[in-house]
Amino acid sequence: MSSLWRPFSISEGPCKNVGLRGGCSQQQHHPLTSIPSSSCLSNVSINHTGAAAVYRSQDFYHSCSSKRTLAAAAVGGRKVTHPGKAILAGGIAGGIEICITFPTEYVKTQLQLEHRAINPRYRGIGDCVKLTVQDHGLRGLYRGLSSLLYGSIPKSAVRFGTFEVLSNPMRDANGRLDNTRSLWCGLGAGIAEAVLVVCPMETLKVKFIHDQCSLRPRYRGFFHGVREIIRDQGIRGTYQGLTATVLKQGSNQAIRFYVMNSLRNWYKGDDPRRDMHPVVTAMFGATAGAASVFGNTPLDVVKTRMQGLEAHRYRSTVDCAFQILKNEGPQAFYKGTVPRLGRVCLDVAIVFVIYEEVVKLLNNMWKTE
Repeated sequence: MSSLWRPFSISEGPCKNVGLRGGCSQQQHHPLTSIPSSSCLSNVSINHTGAAAVYRSQDFYHSCSSKRTLAAAAVGGRKVTHPGKAILAGGIAGGIEICITFPTEYVKTQLQLEHRAINPRYRGIGDCVKLTVQDHGLRGLYRGLSSLLYGSIPKSAVRFGTFEVLSNPMRDANGRLDNTRSLWCGLGAGIAEAVLVVCPMETLKVKFIHDQCSLRPRYRGFFHGVREIIRDQGIRGTYQGLTATVLKQGSNQAIRFYVMNSLRNWYKGDDPRRDMHPVVTAMFGATAGAASVFGNTPLDVVKTRMQGLEAHRYRSTVDCAFQILKNEGPQAFYKGTVPRLGRVCLDVAIVFVIYEEVVKLLNNMWKTE
């Protein structure tokens, strides 16, 4: 058998540095490792004695090596996003998105805080906007923006960073992520953002909006409000409704990433590297956002009540849900659905579009493995 390998070996004689720039290594002298690949055999001529191989081109070694490297990359390479890029792109997307969509969040929160089934303060979305502008001007629709702006940047950064950390090891050789796995990765991302960012951010936002609706507002600004809340209630005062927030954000991101990933896989078909136009990304993002709204608005209503200034009325998340059902009926669980639908669809569409475009930009500027 060894005689069959002999004609292809260059280990028997001294290295003549023929066709090899910089000489040969010990590994290149090994009988097995020195066998040319089948795609490069045409560049090799064997002499009659079988003692050495003569390369026709001086670039033979480098060309064959590059071919093998590219082949290995094609088999084992995966199109993944570096977690650092995901964090940066997510933060940028979150900051831009909240500045665009906050008025709809304000109206949604106002409607959900209304606990009077008879003679409510607002008769609907239009009435809420009208009274807010009438009392506070257009700037009134942006009251409480600071708390969300300070939170939206780290929220989106944690969300996309966590999702990429969890999903990258689960992708196949082509970088495709299975739909079921995207559901679990989205759930993990939602829980992480809920605990680290969303719960304190949402608690402050709801308290600020609720405070501005009172006859004698206490908080003069974001930092003053934070100091007052922590002084009166401690750090726990910024973590009210944690269970409801974890349930809401976990289900939110599980649904959104699942729907978005499913639509992306369907669109790309057998070509996982097919580019998606921003308009297509926006349409898929809006669809994912709508699915999450209809899927977990009841949790959002409970969370909002648990984080309001009258949260002391409820002993727990379950008690809050029970009292809403008992006193206001099942329809109360879908208060604010329409403004939330508008906001979330726009929110998710904008975030995914900006995220994808920023990642493309970072790929050109920031080279990673």
